[in-house]
Amino acid sequence: MPFFEYKARNARGELVQGVLEGTDSGAIASQLFNSGITPIDIRQTSGPSKRLGDNWWSRLLEKQVQSIDVQLFSRQIYALLKAGVPIMRSLAGLQTSTVSKPFARVIQDLRDSLDAGRDLSSSMRRHPTVFTPFYLSMVTVGETTGRLEEIFLRLFDQMEFERDMRQRVKAAIRYPIFVVVAIIVAMAVVNIWVIPAFAKVFAGFNAELPLMTRILLATSNFTVNYWPVMAGLLIGAVALFRMYIGTTDGRYKWDRTKLRFPIVGKIIQKAALARFARSFALSSRSGVPVVQGLHVVAQTVDNAYIATRIEQMRDGVERGESVLRTATTTGVFTPVVLQMVAVGEETGEIDDLMDEIAQMYEREVDYELKTLSSQIEPILIIALGVLVLILALGIFLPIWDLGSVALKK
Repeated sequence: MPFFEYKARNARGELVQGVLEGTDSGAIASQLFNSGITPIDIRQTSGPSKRLGDNWWSRLLEKQVQSIDVQLFSRQIYALLKAGVPIMRSLAGLQTSTVSKPFARVIQDLRDSLDAGRDLSSSMRRHPTVFTPFYLSMVTVGETTGRLEEIFLRLFDQMEFERDMRQRVKAAIRYPIFVVVAIIVAMAVVNIWVIPAFAKVFAGFNAELPLMTRILLATSNFTVNYWPVMAGLLIGAVALFRMYIGTTDGRYKWDRTKLRFPIVGKIIQKAALARFARSFALSSRSGVPVVQGLHVVAQTVDNAYIATRIEQMRDGVERGESVLRTATTTGVFTPVVLQMVAVGEETGEIDDLMDEIAQMYEREVDYELKTLSSQIEPILIIALGVLVLILALGIFLPIWDLGSVALKK
């Protein structure tokens, strides 16, 4: 069906505008009248993304929809629906109160889609960059079971957990990243400015220099003469790497490799499994069948390798195998977790047991993050020590040798 952009007045005389989908302008006018809005102008347009008064330059510069916007939206619409406010009035109020203009446009499009006869999940599916597949699947379950407000509250809790996890990871790696950047900057300064200054001093003595000094001088000369080439190669390597991990096979292999990294690999794995357990408990408690739940939950772990293993679990359950057997064959769960899954299947309380598993993994991730700096500090100290040793041997050793020769004379 074609799309029509409209200008209209609401009951308070305020100007409202948007885009609706309908058979003709008469059908659009009927929709507006039924919503208590008086149309002023209705014109056919090319699609739903066009909005009157939008400026493409301002749209380019403004921030995109953030996950915190969707999180607050989930909490607010839960409160409104629980209070008995109709969905259309709820969306209208949220559109007015939101401080994010891009998200206000998303809510406007949701209202337009609902006016056109779509359900909420189908309307949200028109914005895949705003609402994740897991979010959409849970909203669909809420619509099917009539527990939409409860689903929005659980989605809010899930997004709060994800946000807290990201913040803790950022806080834990902030200091190591700062030290690594400082080392890289120090090496660049030494190679570009310090060593060339000493090279002029050494050249004046016409003496044979130690091996370490010659290596430093050669490295410095190469850096000074070919730094544009090195920068270009670095940028090209980063671009190729991003293109590689953008492919399905590349993302799978990179996510599998990340799990093997020392120190951080086990944190990545535990965090992904914590997201899996909490999401699976949420979908199971909401009435989602196990096969469908595993497929939906696989998209929340943020790791293609583990997601593939969860999809294998789904295939096994679909063939009639138990969750325990399929979880064992994945090779990503610890024996303690497998034992809790077995108990959950026997008692029929797998959602509660999955919550326990999520909490266990969260506690382990929290402990690993708190001790991350102390685990990385020895490596950073050794790296700094090696850097200082190389500089001392390469720069000060020839000075000491020349000084000794001068004193003997």
